[in-house]
Amino acid sequence: MSVKDAVSKRFLELCQQKGIKINQLAYRSGVTPSTAYSMIDPKRRDISIVTIKKFCDGLEISLEEFFSGEVFSSLDQEIK
Repeated sequence: MSVKDAVSKRFLELCQQKGIKINQLAYRSGVTPSTAYSMIDPKRRDISIVTIKKFCDGLEISLEEFFSGEVFSSLDQEIK
């Protein structure tokens, strides 16, 4: 799994845990819904750390809490 896929998966998990939809996350985070939906789009390759931080703020969690998710413990090598 790539880092981008792991980030998307983690945000979807957190939204499910908090009972919110992606567009609600966008509103809470101060970003457009298109930004939030593009974050989970498998065709989009990268997501910035600034955007990740905004989503974390919207979920009221720290970056540390976000990246402590198990999905990040066994990522594939990004350099091929």
